[in-house]
Amino acid sequence: MTAVAPAPDTDRSHGAPSALGVGVVVWLASELMFFAGLFATWFTLRSSAETWPPADVDLDVARTAVATVVLVVSSGTMHLAVGAAHRGDRALAVRWLALTATLGAVFLANTVAEWAAADFAIDSHAYGSIFYLLTGFHGLHVLGGILFMGAIAGAVAGRSRAPAGPTVEVCAAYWHFVDVVWLAVFATVYVLG
Repeated sequence: MTAVAPAPDTDRSHGAPSALGVGVVVWLASELMFFAGLFATWFTLRSSAETWPPADVDLDVARTAVATVVLVVSSGTMHLAVGAAHRGDRALAVRWLALTATLGAVFLANTVAEWAAADFAIDSHAYGSIFYLLTGFHGLHVLGGILFMGAIAGAVAGRSRAPAGPTVEVCAAYWHFVDVVWLAVFATVYVLG
């Protein structure tokens, strides 16, 4: 009988969750509550406004829809990074992480371009305030995710021989959270208005 070697990264310490994984889940739950507060503010302001959005607001919905597709695609490339890391292919995992970070940067560039082109500011009216808060805090989360991916890619590509899969998986959980939150922001701000 031939012994079959276990696949790389299958050791999960007898099913116990990692401290990092638990920490990220707790942190994401707090982030969810934070964004829930922003959405509640959006809908409260919207319900009490005479006109929503104000007349000076002209968002480029088509361009932002394309940026949204880019962000959704980045969830797919992150998924591929997780798969490569669990298979033990560190070099491929790093390449997928780099592509994911690049797609995130493209999305972030669109946010900056949209802010630069806007005819209203954060202090123009309530709409401007909540628009910049929602998109700005999301943009900060995207930037944080890109930096997180850079740190994870550095660790995976470095000398560490620790299993890469669980670490990349934690990064993926954060990134997928950022993507799902954006879908809610896009639907709220750009589709429902």
